[in-house]
Amino acid sequence: MRLVHSVSSVILAFGLVACAKPEAATRNMPVPLTEASSASGSQIAGKIVMRGQYDVQAIHVTVPRSLTTSEANSFHPNVEIVWRGEPLGDRHAQVLAIFNDAMARGAATMHSGPQVVVDIEVVRFHCLTEKTRFTVGGVHNMTFNMTVRAAATGQIIQAQRLVVADIKAAGGARAMAEDAAGRTQRVVVIERLAEVIRRELSAPMAAVPEGQLVSRFDGTGFALTTTALQQ
Repeated sequence: MRLVHSVSSVILAFGLVACAKPEAATRNMPVPLTEASSASGSQIAGKIVMRGQYDVQAIHVTVPRSLTTSEANSFHPNVEIVWRGEPLGDRHAQVLAIFNDAMARGAATMHSGPQVVVDIEVVRFHCLTEKTRFTVGGVHNMTFNMTVRAAATGQIIQAQRLVVADIKAAGGARAMAEDAAGRTQRVVVIERLAEVIRRELSAPMAAVPEGQLVSRFDGTGFALTTTALQQ
């Protein structure tokens, strides 16, 4: 299946630094998903969006070009994108490739339920600078907007909500040992994002009112939050 990319517009101020609202998008070539089969599943009931398991046909990822980035080697650069897990380059494109890899991996085994496409817009991807990673460590802050639509009609099955995928990040000697063992920052964040998208698309959850942004507590120390979309 092909992955194409679309744009949405909600920004969360979360984690260690402030965020700015995205205005534009950057797109890349589609990345294939595993072939999936058709099945019946959850339906929309009025303005209540039900969560369930899906037959994922494609995941469309967008990294807005308006997300700020920095190469400053400080503890907490005041930007949305901080990524030092790959050589210096186009950080937006690198983050896009990370999400494409992670989303494809996370959805590869989803073969049951209604056929859907999933729209993902990156809101924040704030990992560790060299200074932080080589000393105290911290948290990889990763948040994204997610919308689930019927593959055949485009009808919204799950209204846009904000998903928090934060994970603790090693520092100092432990970080160096992980790198030496091949468990790089890129490996860590892809594993985490793949885990989160599987959870969000398959784990049962109570009905969520349409127009709400939801992130779920998942045992990593980050609590459930529900916030109404601003009108």
